[in-house]
Amino acid sequence: MTMRASVFIAASLDGFIARADGGLDWLAPGPDGTPGEDHGYQAFIDTVDAILIGRNTFDIVLGFDAWPYGDKPVWVLTNRPLPNVLPQGAIVRAIAGNAPGVVAAMEAAGVGHAYVDGGLTVQAFLAAGLIQSFAVNHIPVLLGAGIPLFGPLPGDVRFRHIATETYPSGFVQSRYEVLP
Repeated sequence: MTMRASVFIAASLDGFIARADGGLDWLAPGPDGTPGEDHGYQAFIDTVDAILIGRNTFDIVLGFDAWPYGDKPVWVLTNRPLPNVLPQGAIVRAIAGNAPGVVAAMEAAGVGHAYVDGGLTVQAFLAAGLIQSFAVNHIPVLLGAGIPLFGPLPGDVRFRHIATETYPSGFVQSRYEVLP
């Protein structure tokens, strides 16, 4: 089996996925205040078997009002022990290692499609050539500084545009296939 890895992420117009402190307050509804749009998130999450998330992002998600992953297993890429208390219903396991090793472990556990999240994790998997699809939700805000979506790469990474969709909130989602 070859595991498929996909990214579904939000970024400011200037390319940041979070404030420097990890803050996500800027992801509030768009200028028209449209609440409740999921921007295709639920349809996407329904296609994945598991979530692979970086530790810093995981710690931020633990502060959310509700656990966003339902009963999907969440693999946390970390070298530190996980907290003793986790959200009710959360299925979480820690994993350490490089991107190819993590993919091998997830494949061995039967994961066919993983949602990869977290700045450094996405960057590492992209650099290793292990991401097959990418959805970027551009949020109409400039942060000026923060955690960048992309980082250094060993070479060019080419994409094929699949679709772009706009939402009443002002979000613009572009979906891509990562070319081999």
